Amino acid sequence: MKFNKQVWTLGIAVISIIVFNSNYSQVLSNENPVLNSDNNESNTMKKTDAEWKQILSQEEYRILRSKGTERAFTGEFDGHFEEGMYICAGCANNLFESGTKYRSGCGWPAFYEALPESVEETKDNTFGMNRIEITCSKCESHLGHVFNDGPDPTGLRYCINSVSMDFKPDEKK
Repeated sequence: MKFNKQVWTLGIAVISIIVFNSNYSQVLSNENPVLNSDNNESNTMKKTDAEWKQILSQEEYRILRSKGTERAFTGEFDGHFEEGMYICAGCANNLFESGTKYRSGCGWPAFYEALPESVEETKDNTFGMNRIEITCSKCESHLGHVFNDGPDPTGLRYCINSVSMDFKPDEKK
């Protein structure tokens, strides 16, 4: 009987090491979308609701996964104008170059152009409004909305929640 417990314990330990190594190697590989954020390939990142709740703050979850909105003029990036790249807070997908950001006065960060294939557009008729919702093309997180009242050259205003983004400053000095 004592031998069987030792074999069983050894078997569990071996299985644990195998599972840990396979998860660890995936984290270090190019398959990890957060660590591999410089490429905007069309592969999507799928997570369960429970996984999102573990990695996002309550406010990030409310906006990114439940399609919430932060209050106007409260977001970190509304008046932010450093040079760099705005990335998805859910998966680090590159979304907007800082050169496309402008002062719209709407209370949220505004951009006149998204990076190619970085966002998806969907009709949004909630709250009695006709809008176009913007989501991340990789992780499907809610970012904000796009409107046709922006400046040249596109005439678009991507109105984005600060909570939906992180910022990578340019490394040029």
